[in-house]
Amino acid sequence: MRKIIIGSRGSQLALRQSKILQEALQKHHPDLESSIEVIRTTGDQTPQADLSKLAGSTKGLFVKEIEEALLKHQIDLAVHSLKDLPTEMPEGLTLAAIPPREDVRDALVTGSPEVSSFQALPQGAALGTGSLRRRVQLLLLRPDLMISPIRGNVDTRIRKVQEENLDGIILAAAGLNRLGLQDKITSLFTVEEMVPAIGQGALAVEIRADDEGTRQIVEPLDDPATRSCTSAERRFLQEMGGGCDVPMGAHASIEKDTATFAAFVAGPRTLQVARTASRGLPQELDQLALEAARYLLAHGGDKMLEESNIQYQP
Repeated sequence: MRKIIIGSRGSQLALRQSKILQEALQKHHPDLESSIEVIRTTGDQTPQADLSKLAGSTKGLFVKEIEEALLKHQIDLAVHSLKDLPTEMPEGLTLAAIPPREDVRDALVTGSPEVSSFQALPQGAALGTGSLRRRVQLLLLRPDLMISPIRGNVDTRIRKVQEENLDGIILAAAGLNRLGLQDKITSLFTVEEMVPAIGQGALAVEIRADDEGTRQIVEPLDDPATRSCTSAERRFLQEMGGGCDVPMGAHASIEKDTATFAAFVAGPRTLQVARTASRGLPQELDQLALEAARYLLAHGGDKMLEESNIQYQP
């Protein structure tokens, strides 16, 4: 059995995700030898930058160098958070596996045991998030909130609650779960209250398109339902023409014989918002995603995207 090299970002969460994938591969291929190689991305090299102020340059911020290493044969596969991956793949690369999805919801983490829920936060509470999607939805739920931009890995963000005198921060539940930090979660937002980012909670295994050997090794990790749902979300994003610097989210799910697709887009300054939700058969998810994008664009979404394209200043 050959040895494979897994490329990963160097953050604690990225390494944990790569380790989870490595362990899953080991279960399917007990004789497989594998190692994890850390690759620093542009996003990791600018940890203090406010992503929302980088306008359209954020696409691929956390994956470009890893994809270059793949194309140069320095690594055999890359493990990404799917929400970091642009919808258009570089020529010569493909998504070989999307494992079962973790919790898609956003979580509130507070520094006070007295605050048991989002609604229990005091009037004018200060919350931290580096996401325009979260910022807009927080203000739509609670216009009284003071939202501060924060960046850094999960531990750094949790520490900033005390250091920056915040009442709380918003993080993806999936990351907290994977790091074993479930006890830090004060409460979870429903996907209706806080529509998740496209691909949130899912991992992506990227390989060279012509590497049939690696494709066969990672193929058992692919989860058809997760792939179907996240593919629909990414199809929606592609149709909308936005990136992670736009206040926009989508969530697809399949339960038994029913598929649901919900999405929103908003203007970062005006806080105008357009929403849609629909149901259909699982095999219709891609069509539901396209219809959702077209509906939002026809109901003010195009103007909201234009608003986002002007460099945002909170």
